[in-house]
Amino acid sequence: MRVKMSSGSRKGPPKHQNQYAWKPNGSRKINPTEVGGKLRPYSEVTGVCLRCKEQIEWKRKYGKYKPLTEPAKCQRCSKRNVRQAHHNLCNSCAKEHSICAKCSCRVGNIVGRDISEIEAEQKKLEEAIKNARERDRRTLLRTMNRGNPCISKKSPANDDGEAGEASFEGHEELTGDSEDNDTDEDEAEVASSDKISE
Repeated sequence: MRVKMSSGSRKGPPKHQNQYAWKPNGSRKINPTEVGGKLRPYSEVTGVCLRCKEQIEWKRKYGKYKPLTEPAKCQRCSKRNVRQAHHNLCNSCAKEHSICAKCSCRVGNIVGRDISEIEAEQKKLEEAIKNARERDRRTLLRTMNRGNPCISKKSPANDDGEAGEASFEGHEELTGDSEDNDTDEDEAEVASSDKISE
């Protein structure tokens, strides 16, 4: 005897609604020093198109992501240079042919930055810090330690060739600090210390 299934006659809310989102390793405690734990989070997804990035993030979210233990072989140059999981091409081949490292499709914009770009930006920032005035250098280091994104992303050198000035303009605008305000505060401190000593 066959039971006939009704197609679309049932209407209304679902029979069961989840109270909380599903966690892939809910029953297993993850060691914070493992890759993917709090102390060693997964590396940023780079060199792929937006669609592939979303796929990799989904795999990470739902426990389907398996990080590489050793570099994989690139499908273009056949060298063991693929350092990120779920990638088919190494960064150099993907950049050279301007294609996605996962799906090998020609894409206009690729998500993420290469390690060499990050290192070059870090060197440029260190040079700006070296060439800046002491006051600006300390202000910049304080804001970097706080993690506030109040510094503009302009180049560290302006048209006059003075390094460090352009990167601090955004900070002065946001905080309202200027040299005039600091001199007034210094004069007020000196005046108050003179009153105390009398």
